[in-house]
Amino acid sequence: MGRFWRLLGVVLLGLLSFPALAQEDDPYKEAEKQKQQLLEQSGGILPSDLFVQQGEELFKAKRGPKQASLEACDFGRGPGRLEGVVGRLPRYFFDTRRVEDLDSRIRTCMIQLQGFKPEEIKRSEVVAIAFYIASLSNEQVMYVRPLVPQEKRLYELGEKLFYLRAGPRDMGCATCHVTYVGRRAGVLPYSDLLGDKRVASHWPAFRYSNDQAWTMADRIRACYANLGMPAPDFYSEPIIALTLFMNAQARGARMDLPGFIR
Repeated sequence: MGRFWRLLGVVLLGLLSFPALAQEDDPYKEAEKQKQQLLEQSGGILPSDLFVQQGEELFKAKRGPKQASLEACDFGRGPGRLEGVVGRLPRYFFDTRRVEDLDSRIRTCMIQLQGFKPEEIKRSEVVAIAFYIASLSNEQVMYVRPLVPQEKRLYELGEKLFYLRAGPRDMGCATCHVTYVGRRAGVLPYSDLLGDKRVASHWPAFRYSNDQAWTMADRIRACYANLGMPAPDFYSEPIIALTLFMNAQARGARMDLPGFIR
């Protein structure tokens, strides 16, 4: 039995004995409390650790038609340099001539370096690889700052989408994360995306309320679904634009990666 599966068994036992979720005024304090309880019950292992390990194995394995690893992928600091890259994404890449976030850059490298066709790329593998890369940016500073015209254009698009009200409920991102800040959706308070730099600086993250590993793209798509609007496709321009706008708001934050949130 491999180490990954032994660790998975330990964490599952911890999750099975996880206590009922208690309402806490501060979601960060609540998450930290739940994190410490799970660490105690699972022998010091978090579910996000498993995704990081799986992502590292996928990143370093020679796979695809070209039988290549992703170690030559350039995330903005040069091939093979991963430390801190998440804090500078999305950004413009000259090889693709487009602005890419972490998810879309992983997908690009799986296509270019490994030879996968777009339809062959599994979303679960992109998420796991994103967790691994993010783990190497933990506690570093978020420094997303649109500089070139392509980044500035996408930032402006992200800002428009953030404030856009549409759909059957005539709502948008800003409705919840600006207008309703301080109120609650069930037990969960609306986060202050413009005033609290922690909000956008902990993605990708493990959501202990539903045992799921999400990147920012998953979070954005879930928000669209909650508003009753069609969700943008993964790796699409609206997803990257919104991520760029929100990550720029978090500039200067110390990143907590992978995040552990409700």
